[in-house]
Amino acid sequence: MRIVVKVGTSTLTHKTGNLNIRRVELLCKVMSDIKNAGNEMILVTSGAMGMGIGKVGLSKRPDDIATKQAVAAIGQCELMYTYDKLFSDYNHCVAQVLVTKADIDDEVHRKNLYNTLSRLLELNTIPIINENDSVATEEFYIGENDSLAAFVSANIHADLVILLSDIDGLFTADPHKDKNAKLISEVKEITPEIIALAGGAGSSFGTGGMITKIHAAQIAMEAGCDMIIANGLNPEILYDIVDGKKVGTKFIAGGKK
Repeated sequence: MRIVVKVGTSTLTHKTGNLNIRRVELLCKVMSDIKNAGNEMILVTSGAMGMGIGKVGLSKRPDDIATKQAVAAIGQCELMYTYDKLFSDYNHCVAQVLVTKADIDDEVHRKNLYNTLSRLLELNTIPIINENDSVATEEFYIGENDSLAAFVSANIHADLVILLSDIDGLFTADPHKDKNAKLISEVKEITPEIIALAGGAGSSFGTGGMITKIHAAQIAMEAGCDMIIANGLNPEILYDIVDGKKVGTKFIAGGKK
């Protein structure tokens, strides 16, 4: 299978913004093992800005664009150094791919992105993708990596995109506020009712929330790609997903069972 895994800031870092070393090490180990089994793996990663914030000692996410871009540039260096080191321990080569909205919207850019990712996969590499936050301007800003992961999945014709977050999936209500909230295991159509279940943004260092994941599901499903929202607290959950076990919320593309 061709699998896109997206990890959010809340999965990669502690509340301080500093890297959650144990979790990231396990993520790289599990993804390497799944790749060793014959699957193609692509990682869409958040965390650059969160790690940059932690490294320079800011107490919160900056508001001005210049500081956002600066801490993203600082954090991206550390993030890629970490991934390169950890995946190398399992004899896998990684490649950094930074994109902006223009690479999604423009047909020529989109084809170039496809060609690059296809060749990297042919070279047995794990592409690691993030938005180019250090140079992106407002008109070319995607803003969150859930949609980016879905766009990448559609572009590269992936079989499955997995969004690892700090929640188990889509619930009938906010599980933090309603103890009777139940996990929705499968979604075959994005209805107004499904959209209404989405809440606001997640962690203070990240962006997006459930609404961005629903938007991502729409993109993936329209492209014929299944999507799963699962809790990234233990990256070994990827094994269960690849084995076909019921985990999190699965958004099933049209025509699939």
